[in-house]
Amino acid sequence: MHRTVQFLKWLTGLAALLALLTWGVLQLPTFGGPFEGAGLQRMQQSPQFQHGRFENTPPYVSDMSLARELHDYLGEQVREPTFEVPVVKMRADQLNAPATPGLRAWWLGHASVLIELDGVRILTDPVLSLRASPFQWIGPKRLHPAPLPLEQWKNIDAVVISHDHFDHLDMDTIRHLAQGGTHIYAGLGIGAHLARWGVPAAQIHEMDWWEQANIKGVTIHCTPARHYSGRTRMDNSTLWASWMVKGPRHSMYYSGDTGYAGHFKAIREKLGAPQLALVKVGAYGDTWMDIHMNPESAVQAVQDLGATTLLPVHWATFNLAYHDWAEPAVRTLAAAQAAGVQTVLPRVGEPFVFGQPFINQPWYRP
Repeated sequence: MHRTVQFLKWLTGLAALLALLTWGVLQLPTFGGPFEGAGLQRMQQSPQFQHGRFENTPPYVSDMSLARELHDYLGEQVREPTFEVPVVKMRADQLNAPATPGLRAWWLGHASVLIELDGVRILTDPVLSLRASPFQWIGPKRLHPAPLPLEQWKNIDAVVISHDHFDHLDMDTIRHLAQGGTHIYAGLGIGAHLARWGVPAAQIHEMDWWEQANIKGVTIHCTPARHYSGRTRMDNSTLWASWMVKGPRHSMYYSGDTGYAGHFKAIREKLGAPQLALVKVGAYGDTWMDIHMNPESAVQAVQDLGATTLLPVHWATFNLAYHDWAEPAVRTLAAAQAAGVQTVLPRVGEPFVFGQPFINQPWYRP
């Protein structure tokens, strides 16, 4: 009996120690900051904020099961490339001069894209660190290098953030860009993370769906998406979003992470059709469809938007799903061809100039 009591005390002490260590780890800056003050009030006043959290419309009800996820995880898919992914190295000096007129895009891997639109230089969800993780010693590692190292990035006017998951919001990247004066546009609540990381208040722009902001003659629209959020757990504590950027002559849409829903048609009705659509095509599964589109849904979304050209994103860089590494590209091109949707699939770091011919190459095959 005495040994049992001693063991229970030891077990209770160990549990308390682990809980304390976990609490301490979650206080680290990488996990973001607290929601308080005027920022919290704005969150609570949002139509998307219900019962203490943000909600999809209609609410998302997960049908995931541990058994199903384990079955998929143990599948035989080839989830990482078996060859060196071709990367077109970018030059740091191309960022010295201001962005030129027109519409250009450089896919940097995963959901990160450099856009030059009517003289404004914008990054979508820039993750330029080695890992999409709270720590750079563990977690999903890049399957190819960034086309330009993080320390060489400069003269970026704006960043748009779709949500606060680690493969979309990277603390080290944001800190570096903010030091150069970059303005950060993000959904409600994410400003708390940015403030914790030392981003000046004047460079933080928290927005609700259908709100807009202007920078150097270009309008940035915060638009709906169907996803979820949480820096420490999946509690929908911050607002996820997609983004429409419209200049005097050109326009671009970025889907962020999202399931297929009616918001694509609603965006077109309110804001018109974009010329270039950066739409997620990777990291999907049978039980994820409400929050992560597959390639066929992505092509349908582009049709709903009325976009001229699709540039697929959210694949190839991190091992985050249960499908083959190249499957998103293969399925997207097939669906786009069947639907008559113009699609460009550049190599990482390869420039695409809207309005100029582009020939897709099967670089994603060995």
